[in-house]
Amino acid sequence: MRELDVIGVRVEMPSNQPIVLLREVTGERYLPIWIGAVEATAIAFAQQGVTPPRPLTHDLMKDLLEATGTELTEVRITEVKDGVFYAALVLGGSTQEGTEVSARPSDSIALALRTGARIVCAEEVLDEAGLAVPAEQEDEVERFREFLDQVTPEDFETQ
Repeated sequence: MRELDVIGVRVEMPSNQPIVLLREVTGERYLPIWIGAVEATAIAFAQQGVTPPRPLTHDLMKDLLEATGTELTEVRITEVKDGVFYAALVLGGSTQEGTEVSARPSDSIALALRTGARIVCAEEVLDEAGLAVPAEQEDEVERFREFLDQVTPEDFETQ
């Protein structure tokens, strides 16, 4: 299992489909997972520290874990079959130590961000669905993003 960080949620064009983008903590592979709009919002809210006036489903799950003295110790992205990703929540606590519950990766990631649980991925999943981006290309991509953030349409007008 390899530990992953959540980079963020993006929208793939032209399909307008949300993607959560994960990256190996010690490596150069990225893992894009297509997710639903509701889960994309839940992940983005958690990353931005947004607290809605009423708890969303993932906030409720976090509150239930805390109320029962259960800890989410780890989220595992375990496999990918026919383009569908599978995950498991690993629970800890006095009576639940090591209990695994099957879950969608998107829900698992949203919950992990709320609880601080670590996210790991099976090596086989990264081998099959991961995208390697060497560090030198990553720097170039970041410079291009910075350029796009600063450029305006007027910059391309002809005189």
